[in-house]
Amino acid sequence: MNQNHVRAAVFSAGSWGTAVGKIMADAGTRVLMHARRAEIADAINTTHHNPGYFPDVELPHTVTATTDPATALDGADFLVLSIPAQSLRTSLAAWAPHIGPDTVIVSLMKGIEIGSGLRASQVITEVTGIAAERVAVLSGPNLAREIMDGQPAAATIACPDEAAAHRVQRACHTPYFRPYTSADVIGCELGGAVKNVIALAVGIASGMGLGHNAQAMLITRGLAETTRLATAMGAHPSTLAGLAGLAGLGDLVATCSSPLSRNRTFGHHLGQGMTMAEATAATRQTTEGVKSAQAILALADTHDIEMPITDVISALLHEKVTLDQAAAALMQRPPKPE
Repeated sequence: MNQNHVRAAVFSAGSWGTAVGKIMADAGTRVLMHARRAEIADAINTTHHNPGYFPDVELPHTVTATTDPATALDGADFLVLSIPAQSLRTSLAAWAPHIGPDTVIVSLMKGIEIGSGLRASQVITEVTGIAAERVAVLSGPNLAREIMDGQPAAATIACPDEAAAHRVQRACHTPYFRPYTSADVIGCELGGAVKNVIALAVGIASGMGLGHNAQAMLITRGLAETTRLATAMGAHPSTLAGLAGLAGLGDLVATCSSPLSRNRTFGHHLGQGMTMAEATAATRQTTEGVKSAQAILALADTHDIEMPITDVISALLHEKVTLDQAAAALMQRPPKPE
């Protein structure tokens, strides 16, 4: 199929949704974004800028917008979902009747649903009744600001159906964005979800003035606990680290190291002594690690997996420990053989 005839509906017009919309348009895919606010949709259509997130970046003219979900989904080859993980179930239930019979759903979400413990792809199949073979996951070290600036990046596209994964790959392959395919949906989703919690811990360490040694220790131990949980749930270890580790180690390093990361930034605010409310106001965007930490810990308990960093961060977020107690717990694990 001629890539210029392929169309993607991107829900919604937040920072990462806008970035992926730009990637797909640069790859030759026509993009119709669903924006909740009419002023955002109007601005994208008339000025080719998204004033809510990247007012300084001109979007390709093949990116247009609407506030009507039915219009966005009409004839779409792909439905790209970039919304908060905790609102996915309710939002998708309203959109599901408009999804075409051949539309492939692409999840950009990196969170675990509170209560059910389901990954985003599982919520999608449960709500829509669509087979897992039509649901792909895109995950990797992808900071939206760098993507919008055209800086080089790569990602993993995971789907049980190899042909569907390759379709998504073609729809978002550009000179600056290189997507690789995988069948390990579990590994990609858990890598993306848990790294947000580890980034909170690294941000806290940074905010408290701890150095790069401490932060590197947390990243390394964070990768270990992510891998323990993911492999216990059926993921392949190489998805988290090694040659195929874009959705694991790659995403973890980018999210934990960059001030562009909202999870690291949120943790940094907490480490500086801000309250949860103050950190939320200062960060201004959805911080998935804050929302998913408890759900991830519940998954770990179900699978009898030790996740000490996630445990401490969840306790801190729910005010069961103080900042000083959390810092001490993160840094004073009992020594044992690796």
